Amino acid sequence: MPTISYLDRLLDPVVESFTPAVARKIMSLRADPALEQHISKLRCKANEGTLTPEEDAEYRDFVESVDVISILQARARQFLLHHSG
Repeated sequence: MPTISYLDRLLDPVVESFTPAVARKIMSLRADPALEQHISKLRCKANEGTLTPEEDAEYRDFVESVDVISILQARARQFLLHHSG
């Protein structure tokens, strides 16, 4: 039996409200170019170990946000496999 995370369970009501159009919209979520550039700078500083405490908090928030979006996108992809249209 696969392990289901708390986040997966919390997102179940959201996934239950998916329509094909909503799932496709979630699949297309991407950071805008300015955010991508900013995060790239933070990523480099993180790799170098030179983030300030504020930048570290900001970068961690970004990583956690991406994790949630990735889970939503995986669930949207799964939804679309079963609900084409």
